[in-house]
Amino acid sequence: MTENKENLQEEQQSEMNEAAAQEQNQETAAENNAEAQSEEVDPMAAEIAALKAQVDTLNDKYLRLSAEYDNYRKRTLKEKSDLLKSAGSDVLVGLLPVLDDFERALAHMGDASDVESLRTGVELIYKKFVDFLGKKDVKEIPAKGETFDAEVHEAITMMPAPSEDMKGKCFDCVEKGYKLGDKVIRFAKVVVCE
Repeated sequence: MTENKENLQEEQQSEMNEAAAQEQNQETAAENNAEAQSEEVDPMAAEIAALKAQVDTLNDKYLRLSAEYDNYRKRTLKEKSDLLKSAGSDVLVGLLPVLDDFERALAHMGDASDVESLRTGVELIYKKFVDFLGKKDVKEIPAKGETFDAEVHEAITMMPAPSEDMKGKCFDCVEKGYKLGDKVIRFAKVVVCE
């Protein structure tokens, strides 16, 4: 009986040892599992933090670039506006000498006895004005005797052609037309032969 008792005690002892070992293994496994999860969480948290920092950096760059573009757009609009204002003043400054010449001619018109010298003075002023327009790339559109072209001429009336070769041509120019470079700024008003 003692032997049975000892065997029973040994079996109980062995079962208790196995249970304790299993419990210890489970605790160790749980600790290892917890460590593994914390190691997995830590790299994910670090990666999330790195991505958040990258998003903040890119957002800051975007905001700065957007503000820089907005400033550029405003600056170019202001420069364009200033350029248009100064371009107009450039033309007016060029016209002032012509205006001065007309004022001098008008001042001397009342006491001028020689009509021919007055005519010569007005012709000189006209030539000066035409030269100024030429410098600004303003050219007269040829009209009288030219074939009618709807791109540069405006027909104000039609008349019978005096000869066969005048059909479809401009007989007379009522108002001259002008081009600024290649752009028509005023159409020539013409009488067209039919």
